[in-house]
Amino acid sequence: MELNLRAEVKNLEFSYGEKKVLNGITLPIYENRVTALIGPSGCGKTTLLRCFNRMHDLYANAQYKGEILLYPDKRNILGKEIDPMEVRMRIGMVFQKPNPFPKSILENVAYGLRVRGVKKQSFIEERVERSLQQAGLWKEAKDRLNSPATALSGGQQQRLCIARALATEPEILLLDEPTSALDPISTRHIEELIQELRKDVTIAIVTHSLHQAARVSDYTAFMYLGDLIEFGKSDQIYTNPKDQRTENYITGRFG
Repeated sequence: MELNLRAEVKNLEFSYGEKKVLNGITLPIYENRVTALIGPSGCGKTTLLRCFNRMHDLYANAQYKGEILLYPDKRNILGKEIDPMEVRMRIGMVFQKPNPFPKSILENVAYGLRVRGVKKQSFIEERVERSLQQAGLWKEAKDRLNSPATALSGGQQQRLCIARALATEPEILLLDEPTSALDPISTRHIEELIQELRKDVTIAIVTHSLHQAARVSDYTAFMYLGDLIEFGKSDQIYTNPKDQRTENYITGRFG
């Protein structure tokens, strides 16, 4: 089956001032598939993930070279003429620690819609319900939509953050260590959710857990010292890596 590209990283370099973090990364992101970014701490995987929605623009000395093309229109989202807010609507992000806003459950999920200028309350409520259902939180939240989001458990808060990211119907969902702050049961819920969500959205996930990456991803990119060492189907990467450095990392010889 031929896969469609949803995004493509081309010769991407990234620096904070004098410190170069990414060295000419080229990487396909396939539509409705989960791509895992793995590698030891400091290898550049979270930096790469954050390039996708221009999070580094918040720092004055950040410098990009190369392209990240969004398909099918092949727009370079790193272009100076592109509004980072538009990029963040098209590419949602969920962080390592759940970060609900100090608002109600409903207003957390509706936030991106309101930023976009959506006024129609019935549309907002419909989208909130759908996003909570997609995130597997609707049954637990439907009778407490006006309650503070901070009253939810850690695992529920992370699912709420996923619902908030989904509400604007992003083309790509970025997950940065989404279960590292969660207990094993909540982690399992999030992993099951990732499997469901890829029917609707393309996902890129950074994870330190090789077991998690193997369970949830279709493709894996192994990074080391700012370089992309190896990319391929996950079952091939974890059972028969082509590069010795990949094998060393996967077998626990370093990292």
